[in-house]
Amino acid sequence: MTEPGFAFHVAREVPEVQSAQPRVQGRVLGALHVGVDGSVETVAVAPKIRMVLAMLLVHADQVVPVQVLVRELWPEQPPATALRTLQTYILNCRKLLARVSGRPAASISQEVLATRSGGYVLKGAQFQLDWLDFQRLTQLGSKCLAEGDTAEGIRLLDTALELWRGDALADVPLGPVLDSKRRLFEECRLDAIAMRAEAHIGAGLHQRAVTQLAAVTREHELHEGLHHQYVRALALGGRRAEALGVLRGLRVRLVNEVGIEPGAPLQDLQLAILNSEYGTT
Repeated sequence: MTEPGFAFHVAREVPEVQSAQPRVQGRVLGALHVGVDGSVETVAVAPKIRMVLAMLLVHADQVVPVQVLVRELWPEQPPATALRTLQTYILNCRKLLARVSGRPAASISQEVLATRSGGYVLKGAQFQLDWLDFQRLTQLGSKCLAEGDTAEGIRLLDTALELWRGDALADVPLGPVLDSKRRLFEECRLDAIAMRAEAHIGAGLHQRAVTQLAAVTREHELHEGLHHQYVRALALGGRRAEALGVLRGLRVRLVNEVGIEPGAPLQDLQLAILNSEYGTT
């Protein structure tokens, strides 16, 4: 166990050569799912066991210290039996992974979920993780867009965003670390949506941008950046009245719920639309 006051900083494992065994699919971009060869199922175990498994999945190839896991599970006051209980949770995680993968328990503890000095590590080479796939596809999409390959960039971003099945870690109780991860994942999703919308607008695919941004702005009613893109797409598609209506609705929400006026970019956009610099009259 580490010393009191330990900050969340973990040593990354050196990935091992992947074995001939099929990789376990781990999904956290939605409800927590695990499985093999397309047979992926919701993790139907106790909430704190889901927390432990989620902590390991979102820190693949990193040694997650025992003390960090204890603080995540019991932020206020860990019980006297915390270490023993955590060991039981790890055992249950190994049993779950053995069941869904069809691998023996010894293989799981040595090659999949291993014990290390002061903590535990989930071997990334044994997993296909949706959050890592999302990260990889988003980076590739961004690269294609930067190089001028708009169609391929949009395709890759579409594929990345299709990995989301709802809110990240939707059925997992969240301690401070998992909540921070959830927020990070969500910010990355919004960045990818904004990147794709900008590509659509730049390519003249205004209606496609409108359709996708309509849904996400309903979900994030105070997000000025996404509303800016939504209004631009509407106006450039000739729907100036709707664009101005969206701006009015956003202003009302910002004033009533946050006590602020829309920022300068939105005010400038509204003026441009009123001056017929966007869309048709």
